[in-house]
This record gives sequence, C-alpha cells and structure tokens, in this order.
Amino acid sequence: MKKQLSWLGMFAVLIGVTPAVAATNSGTRAASSADLTGAPAVRERTQVNYEKYTTRTSTRTYDEADAKNIYYTQPANRSDLYKQYSGGTSTANVRTTRAETYRTELKRKYYLAHPFFQPTKGNFGSVTDLSYNMNSYDLALTYLEAGTDPSVTWNMGQFSIKEDFSYGITDRLAVLAMARFDVSNYEFDWSLPQTPDDSMDDSGLNLLGLGVQWRFADTEKWIATASAYYQYQQDISNNVVLDLKAGYKVSSTTIYGLARGWYLNFDGSSYGNGVTGKMADGKDATFFLAYNTDADNTFYVEGGLGAFSVLDEDWTLNLEAILGYYDWHNQASLKAAIGWQPNDWFALNLYGKMALWDSANGKDLSFWQTDAVDGVFRKMGTANLDNYSEASVGLQAIFMF
Repeated sequence: MKKQLSWLGMFAVLIGVTPAVAATNSGTRAASSADLTGAPAVRERTQVNYEKYTTRTSTRTYDEADAKNIYYTQPANRSDLYKQYSGGTSTANVRTTRAETYRTELKRKYYLAHPFFQPTKGNFGSVTDLSYNMNSYDLALTYLEAGTDPSVTWNMGQFSIKEDFSYGITDRLAVLAMARFDVSNYEFDWSLPQTPDDSMDDSGLNLLGLGVQWRFADTEKWIATASAYYQYQQDISNNVVLDLKAGYKVSSTTIYGLARGWYLNFDGSSYGNGVTGKMADGKDATFFLAYNTDADNTFYVEGGLGAFSVLDEDWTLNLEAILGYYDWHNQASLKAAIGWQPNDWFALNLYGKMALWDSANGKDLSFWQTDAVDGVFRKMGTANLDNYSEASVGLQAIFMF
C-alpha cells in the first residue's frame, strides 16, 4: 500500500479526519539561543584574587596587605552569570632593586552551551543542531466486528537539522529566528504473514519560527529568562510557546528550574498516525490511529530541573529532568549534554535524550479504516498501545560573533 506520512505521527486527511502533531511535542520545543559575549576585557586593580571556576568571591589566596600588585581580568559590561573562569593563569616577573613582584591574571570565559545564554547588544548567535530521533510502540488491534485481531509495530527514524539564529537588540533583549529540515522514515510492521509492511521515506522543511528572549534578572546569585515564540509546523499546527527559566549560581554550577507551555492550533480536528494507499481495485484506502478525534486546539505543558557545570577550562556538563503533559499522554524524560569549547567564539555540544516513563503504555486508542466492501472510512475498533519508547541524540555547533 502506498503511504503518505508526516512528521513523527503520520497524518491522514480524509472525511473530516485532518491530522496534526503526533506522539510528543517533538518539533515544538522551545528553541535554544546562542548567547554571545559583550565588550572586550579590561584590567582593573583589586585587593582580591578570585578563585577559578566560581560565580562569586569565595576565598582569598593572598592577604589584603600583600595584594597591592595582584590583578584579575574583569570583562566590561558583562553578566555576573559568567563569573566562571577558564583557569588560564600567567605570571610575569617584574624585577626591582629589592625584590620580585609576581602578577597573576585570570581570564573569564563565556560558555556557549549554557542554557541561559543569549546575545548582548549588537551581537549574533548561531546554533546548528543535527539530531537523530527515534520513536516506536506496539499496537494490539481489536475489531468491533468479528474477525482477525492482528498486532502491528510503529517505528520512526528521523534525521533533523535545525538552525536557531539570534541577535541582541539590547544586553537583555534578543530576537530569534528558527527553521528545521527533516529526513524521515516511517513504518508499520504488521504481524500477519501475508500482510506487507507499510513504510515510507519523507523529507521537507517542517518548522519555521520567530521569537524573543528577555533576561529579566541577573545578579551575583540569580538569573532568570522569559522567552516567547511563534512556530509553524508544516501541515500540522500553528503554535505559541512560552518558556521560563530561573537559576541559582553555586560555585562552578548553575542549578535551574524551567517551565514551558505550548498552545497548538491544529489544521484539522483529529490527529494521530496513518497511512494511505490503494486497494486492489484501485480505490483509496486508509489506516489511521487516532490520538485525539476532537482537538481543534490543545495545550502542552512541561516542567523540570537542570544543572549546568563547568568541569574544566574547555569542558561543560548539562543535565535536565523533565515531566511533561502532551494532551493524550504524559512523559518523564532525561537529557544529558557534554560541551567542548576551545575558544570564546565556538563550541560543540553533544547531547542525548530519552523517555524514562510514558503513560501511553496500556492506553486504548481508536483506529479508523477504509472498509473494503463499501469503501466507507469509519471507526473499526480499538488499539491497545504498549512498549512506548522515544529517544534522540544530537550534536550542536554553536558560534558567537
């Protein structure tokens, strides 16, 4: 049977059953924003030598009486968030007739993979995200009328490339544009020996968006941002997204909480996974698994906790635990990322994410099918879902300029 499928879920457009977004909210998540640095560093005299990798003064390495010639590097017009030192230390000997004076300098480094980064006034940021996404589950079908009750496995594999490009209007307000291109493979693997599997390759530009990001709090200990986006998902929905984050700075780590909300206005009133093709007599035929058959619009909500740590001058670690409500199911997931940043303008961030628990397991959904006798598309029975899994791995190339 020839298929016509769409992102994550496959969407059939028939007899009032117009598809929308599937499984979770993949593709509608709040976009990352590359956060860039401000003005160049300047040297200032001080009485304290700051400890490496701290967000605020925690120790003195010299008594104040002996610190007259001790220096640290302090960037001008930059956020207290970035008081996380790179550890670069240099010494210079200044000889006098009586003694040697040692001058110690530390430099401050912006970590581009930081979840609160955004460009300051007049600066640009770019996050190019290449990822592979997987989703699968098993279905046990029960027909309303007597007959064979087969089982089927749904599998999806998808390569995505997403670009987030940002610009700082002021030091605290930035604008963002985003786009995503997907190359996908979808498959229904049927258990019946004489029923061939249904699969299809599909590709296209599936997401466009615009947004703003506001860093409304940034002190020695606290930082907070609010972001709002409009996103258009091709043939699925128009989305409005709100993203809130607040973090507390502890030594070389920022511990933060997050909350996100999506309002999705669907192109139709039903959404799920489906395949369409031709029957033996040449007539159109459709199989459609409905996640929701009465959803002109809906809300997604998720919240969680995260931590971003500087491990070394060039290495960072980010962990996030998320609990989300996605209309027809709930999910708990974990994300981990390790970043490498050899300089001030480029970073690589390798990440992985997987669902740890999903309420979709054990859920009964309705499925719809074209009747081979009269050609009418109608509800045929229920499908019990099990073994739900979802995971992603990706690599981000982050630039600041």
